[in-house]
Amino acid sequence: MSADLATTPLDAEDGNPGLVFEATLDALYEGRRAALAVVLETEGSTYTRAGTVVLFSDHGHVGWLSGGCLEPEIERRAMQAVDGNTLAWMEIDTRDDDALFAGNAVGCRGRQRVVLIPLAALAGIDGMFGRWLRGEGTLELRLHSDGALQWRCGAMRLSHDIASPPVDWEAPRAEWQLQWRRAPSVVVLGAGPEAAPLLPLLRGLGWRVEIHEPRERWRERLAVVATPDQRSGATGGSSTDCRTRWTNAPLPDAVLVMHHNFELDREALDALAATAIPFIGLLGPGRRRDDLFTVLPPETRASLSPRLRSPVGLGLGGRGPEAIALSIAAQLQAWRHGVPELP
Repeated sequence: MSADLATTPLDAEDGNPGLVFEATLDALYEGRRAALAVVLETEGSTYTRAGTVVLFSDHGHVGWLSGGCLEPEIERRAMQAVDGNTLAWMEIDTRDDDALFAGNAVGCRGRQRVVLIPLAALAGIDGMFGRWLRGEGTLELRLHSDGALQWRCGAMRLSHDIASPPVDWEAPRAEWQLQWRRAPSVVVLGAGPEAAPLLPLLRGLGWRVEIHEPRERWRERLAVVATPDQRSGATGGSSTDCRTRWTNAPLPDAVLVMHHNFELDREALDALAATAIPFIGLLGPGRRRDDLFTVLPPETRASLSPRLRSPVGLGLGGRGPEAIALSIAAQLQAWRHGVPELP
């Protein structure tokens, strides 16, 4: 096992496109008036960068293009695009010195160019977004200023031709190509006290989360304290299923071993040693890790050591499930973005 594998950051996106695409599916299924805002290009200091997506609907918006001051106007323009079933183009320019001191100034000196796409014009997009949300590939969009859109995710292709007014800015480009890489995935082995506060933290940061808990009593406890979305991720089965589960399936980017049970953790580590998962987190103090290593074969310890974070989590201070969950989420986020961990 290469030590480099344990420190290689994941491809990262701005914001959380997964939450936006999930909200888009909800809006489609509920028949809401809605449009997707996609940032095409930016210049200077801006709140977002190219590829950021936000959903605007008659139920408000999911995602952000600014700190909140620009969203009402963008929402108004988005609803106009929905009513006309056409693309709409927006240039948000905050580089003017006079605007810096205006009552509604955002305080940034930059420019965003955005397209607003009515959902009603995107027939079949639910299948495309569903494929991406399941981690089945990179989502790609080629958008032309004449209203031609081509989508691709894995083997799936989709095209749309949407009425489009002329782009209302001086644009040397007539076509944009954007992509959204698959969201990172983490498997949590064990539904202990830290699981309930950890799940929304990770999901809010854009991770796809699965929980595997072999003990029914612990699954039932998670169902009591977790939200409906979190409950759906908890499944049964032994941690020793790791080898079988990931033999013919894509590997998760990270696994957290959190059973609060010595034997279950031992079985999980033994199984994980045979995989190439680059981030393995083990809950508990260093002494517990040392005890586990004394009962694991030397080749298993050698395979795990370059990838193992133990104790998992950054040293942020505090005690209890919430503080531990925050420390784990912070470590995963730092690793995802290639931020060096402080000693």
